[in-house]
Amino acid sequence: MRKLLFIDDEEGIRRAVVRALKSEPYRTYTAENGEAGISFVKDNILDMETVISDYKMPGLNGLETLGVIGSMNPEITRIILTGYATMEAAIQATNQGIDGFLTKPFDNIELRAKLHTINVRKRLKQFVSEPVYQKIKKSPGALKPTSQEVSILFSDIRNFTRMSQQVPADKVAAFLNNDYFTPLGEIAYQNNGTVDKHIGDSIMVVFGSPVECKDNAIRAVKTGIKMQKRAKEIDDKLYEKNGLRLKIGIGISTGKVFSGILGSLRIKEFTSIGMPVNIAARLQGMARGGEILISESTYQQLPDDIEVETLPSATVKGINEPIAVYRVKT
Repeated sequence: MRKLLFIDDEEGIRRAVVRALKSEPYRTYTAENGEAGISFVKDNILDMETVISDYKMPGLNGLETLGVIGSMNPEITRIILTGYATMEAAIQATNQGIDGFLTKPFDNIELRAKLHTINVRKRLKQFVSEPVYQKIKKSPGALKPTSQEVSILFSDIRNFTRMSQQVPADKVAAFLNNDYFTPLGEIAYQNNGTVDKHIGDSIMVVFGSPVECKDNAIRAVKTGIKMQKRAKEIDDKLYEKNGLRLKIGIGISTGKVFSGILGSLRIKEFTSIGMPVNIAARLQGMARGGEILISESTYQQLPDDIEVETLPSATVKGINEPIAVYRVKT
């Protein structure tokens, strides 16, 4: 059952919330201050879905508490509760990435309804990357398709099809989410990359759209290096465990793409299309486990402290002439 934690220094309010949520599909827990709440979340990090915290408490206040919890697991829905229902407090909470804002006093019906609405909005938000969400939030028309200079990174697990046929589906899903998509996606996020999509066991990351930067190629390659290092650490722990291994190949290419919101009337997505996408995907397909292969356009933008070696030119589907290929030394 999903877990909800309510943090408030007033025992009477903690009891009232537990009663109000008794019939809801949550297992509700309480904590009397921010420090205790953070400790509880740390011990239940994978099972925790929602944390509601009072704003004004001794020690850490609600925003500080929820900030720490968000850094531990950004998937947790975080809601601030306060009796000081000012616009300033609401803006502060929103600017810090809090998912919802409740005010005291509240009745049980209102609490349950708002809790449901905030959780649904949080889950829907996860279908787009954070940079795309923030861009839409600030300016709904800002993501019209345009031509942009970007770097594209593709990552893929070697021998995944064979492994997935030998391991139960639930273990494969847990492996992908917990040991691959989450840790490697966080590396991309920390380097201002936008996770465009997951395609089976592939990750596509865009550097330069929708967040424009001048050092896209450098950040893409440094992200690839960190991804390979993290994948090796995870693979060492997975060795001979459940028949799953995490050996990945990475391909990176740089150039002009058509980037923005594309799709039908009912389903749309933010994505990038163009030759750099195709080349990055082909390079990823050529890379062995532990390798990062990059295009000429990416290589030309790298500083001297990133070591690469030249490989034989390769023929890539969709391009008539062979392309230059480089391997990044990790």
